Amino acid sequence: QVQLVESGGGLVQAGGSLRLSCAASGRTFTILTMGWFRQAPGKEREFVAAISWNDERIYYPASMKGRFTISRDNAKNMVSLQMNSLQPEDTAVYYCSASVRVRGTTSWGTPQGYDYWGQGTQVTVSS
Repeated sequence: QVQLVESGGGLVQAGGSLRLSCAASGRTFTILTMGWFRQAPGKEREFVAAISWNDERIYYPASMKGRFTISRDNAKNMVSLQMNSLQPEDTAVYYCSASVRVRGTTSWGTPQGYDYWGQGTQVTVSS
């Protein structure tokens, strides 16, 4: 089992920045990929970014490139998401996720590609 706890959410004005963190515990040696997703009220969960735990591969959807940066600290078992130039449409609950099974990179962008999830952290961007 892997446990994930997100932190760093909050209220920010449009144009501002936030840095989210996700602390992993438990069987962290089994982690292969970690990702960030977000979900706004009434919408499906949306892929934000993913990072390989053991090499340099990083994946963003086109809509997130340039404003969001994912990074990891293996020694601390943490993954972070730096979010810049935030807009009201970025308002959502942001979830950290971990995959412990070997999957193709095409699965990185789908919720089905992950085995564990955090409880989520709310990000609200005011206009």
